[in-house]
Amino acid sequence: MEFKDYYATLGVAKTASAKDIKQAFRKLARKHHPDVNPGDKVAEATFKEINEANEVLGDPEKRKKYDELGANWRMYEQAQRQGGAPGGGAPFGEWTVNMGGGPGGFRAMTPEEMEELFGGAGAEHPFSDFFTTFFGGVDQGGRRAAGTGHGPARGRGGRPRKGRDIEHELDLSLEEAFNGVTRRLALKHDGHARTVDVRIPAGVGDGSRVRVSGEGERGTGSAAAGDLYLRIRLRPHPTFTRDGRDLKVRVGIPLTTAVLGGEAEVPTIDGRTVRLKVPQTTQNSQTFRLKGYGMPAVNQPGERGDLYATVDVQLPTALSPEEHQHYEALQKIATGRSHSAA
Repeated sequence: MEFKDYYATLGVAKTASAKDIKQAFRKLARKHHPDVNPGDKVAEATFKEINEANEVLGDPEKRKKYDELGANWRMYEQAQRQGGAPGGGAPFGEWTVNMGGGPGGFRAMTPEEMEELFGGAGAEHPFSDFFTTFFGGVDQGGRRAAGTGHGPARGRGGRPRKGRDIEHELDLSLEEAFNGVTRRLALKHDGHARTVDVRIPAGVGDGSRVRVSGEGERGTGSAAAGDLYLRIRLRPHPTFTRDGRDLKVRVGIPLTTAVLGGEAEVPTIDGRTVRLKVPQTTQNSQTFRLKGYGMPAVNQPGERGDLYATVDVQLPTALSPEEHQHYEALQKIATGRSHSAA
């Protein structure tokens, strides 16, 4: 059985922080997701390996056990073949966990403890033999518990087990994030398909997680179902750029308005426009703040960010004879002013 180097799978160092692991997983998952690579078996296999690595390294307890296992892999392998524990004594079907301190630091870990610590592999997460053997549910004979066709396998003795949480990405437009939206999702878990209406609150940002209680994988027996987590991805907007709760927009103004002052129409994310007072001699790319025209805070619609309008001064592309004369007159005035200053 091949030892799985989950750190190498995600391309991170063994000292990587939880944040580093999370970022590496998201980047790789997006690249190799089956929806992005339809029919690509290599991408599908890679995606499963990435999921498996994140399942372990993304959980502090599992990661700790995995790090301990890695250092003692040969002992575990030998114990599996001999049906005993490193140091002797463990009955077949029980595995050992290194509690530290050399041979005397090992104790037998029962299949029930393995099930409680790590849970079984769900129908949508087919893990490798390595994961199943050392992190998955096993019965008293050392085999993985088989499902009955009525949900995930139970732990030893039929003990109810909470369903696993699941995560999906959800694309939204900036307008949907501003107003909030209800989406009907088609979910398929444990061989059962269903639809669920999910309300996304106004103000969510790119990368936000929305929790939908009880819509994950089903639990066993009387145990509760897991939760559904929706990871929000905002599509790029043709007009606005988002920065936290603030929005940014570029607004074109004529050269005469920039020089003499005036007003400009600024679009807002709610489909309206607001009048911006442009002072005299406004410079190109000068930015103005429009307070309270940005994105709302989640669950606090009365609190909104700001809108920052940056002006693009538009030069004329053609001049009439009269305009040409006026610009020549302005040029003479500007030239005379510079000579006087000299």
